[in-house]
Order: sequence, then structure tokens, then C-alpha cells
Amino acid sequence: GLLSIIQRLKGSPGQELRIILLGLDNAGKTTLLKRLASEEVSTVTPTQGFNIKSVHSHGFKLNVWDIGGQRSVRPYWRKYLGSTDLLIYVIDSADQKRFEETGQELAELTEEESLTGVPLLVFANKQDLVTAAPAAEIAEGLSLHTWRDREWHIQACSALSGEGVQDGMNWISRQIMSRKK
Repeated sequence: GLLSIIQRLKGSPGQELRIILLGLDNAGKTTLLKRLASEEVSTVTPTQGFNIKSVHSHGFKLNVWDIGGQRSVRPYWRKYLGSTDLLIYVIDSADQKRFEETGQELAELTEEESLTGVPLLVFANKQDLVTAAPAAEIAEGLSLHTWRDREWHIQACSALSGEGVQDGMNWISRQIMSRKK
């Protein structure tokens, strides 16, 4: 799973990929990170500060930074954006009351100079819940189709069950490989 993605992302041994994982509190970022690291996802506590998972294998190192999404933590997000290879933004698809807030945070992030041209993967998480908005509806609400300054993709997923997560990671792999050409 993750090793094959890492191998496709980086062609030569010893290289690193820096991924920043952001979104509002309770969007499912840490669950997603644990899923990517093949860890147990049944007990996840809210992130106070940040989590970093590094996976080492066959000379590859993938560093995923999961930074808390509480309102008090968000001003610090910008301090972690330097040298980012890819931004993953997680949205709670079932929390429609916060769509405007999450859209505003994402729009501000993508205006950051350090993220100019950085590919963006939006995980429309919690699709396993009956109240979840479809990914296409979320993309429309965020006006993602108007973005011309970066490659982006929205992927419906459930970090809890793992459904859709691999599809998002496959998109990441294609983005990094196309940038290397």
C-alpha cells in the first residue's frame, strides 16, 4: 500500500516528500494519518499541536504533518508550510454548518506564497455518514473548478473505513510523477 505509493512518488533512494495535512478540528485528519500509516483507527483523540508520521522503507522517507484544526491553532499553520510538496485538506462532509468556515480557511491557505503551485488533494471525509454531502457538491461550494494556479483533486472518502483513501493517494502519486517529467 503506502510503500508502493512512496516508491512511485520518489524515483531515487534517500529522497523525502513533505505532506501537510490540514482541516478544521474534527474533520478526521488524525484518523486519516493513522490510516495512511496502517495504524489502528478505532481510538483517536483530538490533536493538540501536531502529529508527524515518518515512514522509512527502502531509502524513502515520507513525512506527513498533521496539524491541529482548532481555531486557536490555525494561525500557526503558516509556520509549517515551507518546503511543502503537497497539501492535503480534509473536510468533514457531514458538518455542513462549517462548510463556509472550512472554505474560507482553505482559500486563505492557497493564497500563501509558500504554497504557490503546490498540488492540493481535498479529502471529502466521513462519506460513510448519511448526512454527508457528495464530493462534487463540496467542490462546487468551494469553487475549486475556478482554480488555475495549481493541480487539485477532491476525493470522497471515509478515513474510518479506508474507503476512497487509496484513490486519493493514487492521485498524489500521479501528480508527483508528472512533476518529475
